[in-house]
Amino acid sequence: MKATLNALALGTLLAASAAWGPALAQPAAVVEAVQAPVWVERAGRRTPLAPGMELRAGDQVRTGAGSRLLVKLAEGSLVKLGENAALHLAELKPAQDIFRGVLSVLEGAFRFTTQRIGAHRRRDININVSQVTAGIRGTDLWGKSTSGRQIVCLIEGNIQVGAPGEAAVTLDQPLQFYRREGGTTQPVAFVDTAQLGAWAKETEVEAGKGAATRGGRWKVNLGTADNQADALALYDQVRAAGYAAEIYPTRTGEQLVYVIRIRQLPSKAEAQSLADTLRGKHGVAEPRISM
Repeated sequence: MKATLNALALGTLLAASAAWGPALAQPAAVVEAVQAPVWVERAGRRTPLAPGMELRAGDQVRTGAGSRLLVKLAEGSLVKLGENAALHLAELKPAQDIFRGVLSVLEGAFRFTTQRIGAHRRRDININVSQVTAGIRGTDLWGKSTSGRQIVCLIEGNIQVGAPGEAAVTLDQPLQFYRREGGTTQPVAFVDTAQLGAWAKETEVEAGKGAATRGGRWKVNLGTADNQADALALYDQVRAAGYAAEIYPTRTGEQLVYVIRIRQLPSKAEAQSLADTLRGKHGVAEPRISM
């Protein structure tokens, strides 16, 4: 769908979203880092994700080729997604005494890492990997769903894992993993550290790949336009490709110009990497980096 002229204010709104958070109810989940292309699908609309954006129950997040996503839940847990993944945030209910959540991994690799919370707070989180459900009890786990295959690997803590119609099994030793192949549950086994390292790499934000992070100060200026129509044309192309471009109106002398940019790159090297990735694509000709 074509953007409207309201898109010209989008950069300001996104920049302010983090500041609004403390004044409002605590968000259920916040995007910490994005290695684009990454989108959220909400109410029939697809929007590219940027650091600082809030996620809510019902959202479905998708990553593209070569992308990664890092999300922080309200109670401190981290959710990581690898490339070509889909995650449905089926339930997110932050409260003062307990955080309840149901995360459904539709496809791709993910990692879920918890941290200690105070004795006065609890968490009740289930993760569905296709038809496999893992009940979280303060742990670190990795998993992946592909056609006909689901894996859940325990890194630390303990989890209960099971499929419909089958008794759940408890994983309580590091490097144990549960696997289903073609709808059949396989015996619980152990994975070696080398394999776990390879799996974990699939969900980690990669250095030097142009990932944006909360608080990043560098920008990639994708292009400028001296009229709204041209600005929106470039803006639409880049965002459709899964990159969170924004439009920043500014003045050069007496002339109003529109800068189409991507913000929150954490370093010059990451900004340059993203610029190099986008050069010659999605209507971007000669991107430039700046602070």
